[in-house]
Amino acid sequence: MWSIRPNTARDNTLRSVRVALIANPDSGGGLDAERLARLLRDRGADVTIHEPEHLEAAAVEEPERLVVASGDGTIGLVAELAARLDVPLAVIPSGTANDFARANGLPQEPREAAALAVEGNELRRLELGRLGDGRPFVNVASVGLASVAARRAEPLKPRLGPLAYGVGALRAATTAHPLPCTVRTEDGVVFEGRAWQVIVAVTGAFGGGSRVGRADPQDGVLDVTVLPGGSRLGLARRAWGLRRHTIAEQRDVPHVRGHVVQIDVPPGTEFNVDGELHERGLEHVTVHGAAFALVVGA
Repeated sequence: MWSIRPNTARDNTLRSVRVALIANPDSGGGLDAERLARLLRDRGADVTIHEPEHLEAAAVEEPERLVVASGDGTIGLVAELAARLDVPLAVIPSGTANDFARANGLPQEPREAAALAVEGNELRRLELGRLGDGRPFVNVASVGLASVAARRAEPLKPRLGPLAYGVGALRAATTAHPLPCTVRTEDGVVFEGRAWQVIVAVTGAFGGGSRVGRADPQDGVLDVTVLPGGSRLGLARRAWGLRRHTIAEQRDVPHVRGHVVQIDVPPGTEFNVDGELHERGLEHVTVHGAAFALVVGA
C-alpha cells in the first residue's frame, strides 16, 4: 500500500508529484491530452505526456504516478508498467465504454478524475490477466459473440457512443453461430462443444455494461464463464444475464475458476480483449494476483 501526500496548486510549500500521463489521442473519437495535463497541473502535478507507443520513455522519467487517459485496451499495458515501476496507477476514463472505470467506481468526469489521480491516497491492488502472447488485460478476454459484436460496433461508435455495443451485440446475435471450442483449466477440460461465448474474466466488465458478476479482480484467480450453444431465443436470456451481471447464476452456464486457462478454437478466430480484437493468445491465459495498485479514493 502506497501513500502520497496530497498536493494542491494553492499550497506552494508542497512539492509537485511527478506524473506521467499516458494519453491515446484516438480514444473516444479524439482526446485533448494537453487539456488533461492542465487539469493535472491544476492539482499540483508535474506532468509529462506520452502516447501508448512510447511507454518506455515514460519509464525513464521515473514518475511517482502513472495516469492513463485512454480506452480499456490501453489500461492493461499501462497497468503492467505501473507494476514494473512499483508506482500507483490512476485512470481518467477517455474511451467509448470505460468499463474498467465503471467496474472500479472511478469518476467519469475528467476534472474529478484528474483530482483523484493526483491527490487520491486510497489504493486497491488488482490482478492482471495475460494472454499467451504476453498481452496484459484488466477486464476480459472473450471469444464468440463478443468479437463479432465488437466488429459490428466499431463503425457505430462515433455516432452512438456506448450504445454502439448494444447495437453490435444485437446484430451479432442475429447472424453469428455457436463456435466449436474446448476450455481447460489446470484441473482439466471444463467444457467441450459449441458455445455462443467464452469469457475469461478479471473485472468481468465489457461491452458498455455487461459483466460477469462473480468475477473478483482482487482474488488472484481468473473466472471463466461459458455460454453454451443453443437457440437464439435462449441466447436472449443469456444476454439478459450479462446485462444484469447474473450470468454465472443461470442454469446450464458453466462457471469455473483457475490460474491457467486454455481455449482451443478454430485457427484464425478473432477474440475480444478489453475492447480490442486479437487472433493469438487464448491458448494459454494466466493471471498475476495483486499485480498493480489502482488509485480509487481520496
